[in-house]
Amino acid sequence: MILLGAPLGNPADASPRIAEVIRSADVVAAEDTRRLHRLARELGVSPEGKVVSYFEGNESERESGLVDALNAGYTVAVITDGGMPSVSDPGFRLVRAAVDAGIPVTSVPGPSAVTTALAVSGLASDRFCFEGFPPRKQGARRAAFHDLAAERRTMVFFESPHRVEATLADLREVFGADRQAALCRELTKTFEEVRRGTLAQLCEGVAADAPRGEITLVIAGAEPAAPAEASDADLAEAVAELEETGTQRKAAMAEVAARHGLRRRDVYEALLRVKEGDDG
Repeated sequence: MILLGAPLGNPADASPRIAEVIRSADVVAAEDTRRLHRLARELGVSPEGKVVSYFEGNESERESGLVDALNAGYTVAVITDGGMPSVSDPGFRLVRAAVDAGIPVTSVPGPSAVTTALAVSGLASDRFCFEGFPPRKQGARRAAFHDLAAERRTMVFFESPHRVEATLADLREVFGADRQAALCRELTKTFEEVRRGTLAQLCEGVAADAPRGEITLVIAGAEPAAPAEASDADLAEAVAELEETGTQRKAAMAEVAARHGLRRRDVYEALLRVKEGDDG
């Protein structure tokens, strides 16, 4: 089975390998068969195998037939409207069934709205997490955001245009109005747009000018909490505990200093004050 990373909107982003697999696969399971045929024409190929619809509403009923085709030795390609199958798109059930049946699964990599939006957002991209579509109901959505409020990594969400205003409002309520974010819509398409700013600014912008098309939200991670202030006695006790485990004093002071955002000299001076107090 071959998963095809389809262009997000610009057919020129499709690789020659995608075109060849669309042409030569015995079966092409497409989220939207009309879009598949349009993409094939734009790539200058025509599917020689059978084309079947494979979308959220018929995944379960299509699964057994596609697995049977794979077991019979046929090449089955899976393609969505854009991006990689099974990533918030149809495909996961079939991949799981194929893996369980011992059938090899590979992919033809292609564009991804997740990494494309992350790259153009201007937010930290060294560590991130993908959260898919937030829950549709406000209570469940806010609960999900509360679970993520302390997440330090940059977060990426998908959202529909008719729910994005409510979602941004909930993000502002839970994460705070000043959290940095980016709203990316219609990536790689004619009307591509990236709105950057705080959650408060994005909420105002969406209220004034509702975005259309496919939307990816990128939200900055939470800032690390400021280390709690520690008394001289607390610092001395922490150093003593490390020394009891065999840690050398200099290393113990360095570790305690790092825990509290201090210099090692600050910890050393705290130890001196504690010692002077004991001597007095």
